[in-house]
Amino acid sequence: MAKIKPVLPSLREKKRYLAFEIISKEPIKDFSDVSRAVWKALLDLSGVLGAAKAGIWLLSDKFYKDKQKGLIKVNHRNVDLLKSALCTIRQINGTDVIVRSVGLSGILKKAEKVMT
Repeated sequence: MAKIKPVLPSLREKKRYLAFEIISKEPIKDFSDVSRAVWKALLDLSGVLGAAKAGIWLLSDKFYKDKQKGLIKVNHRNVDLLKSALCTIRQINGTDVIVRSVGLSGILKKAEKVMT
């Protein structure tokens, strides 16, 4: 069987890791609620096509419940779209929240340092 050629680095999508923080009176315990709120905000702001072009991945293993911080992987051209979508989130699962971006990096390790 023929081996599939890897995509050249110059043709790959460039990615960024956005560190975000949730400020609320009660802690958000379930990551799926956060994920649902982010996707809803993004779809409301840019529609299905814009959300698809953004190439967003919510990293569930990089969401820290005790610190209320997490990471989102996004296409480098749609960072501003994601930041504006995060600003529109007012409630997660009935709890009033403020979601703010803490930092941005092209490398996962540096983005994790920004969260601490």
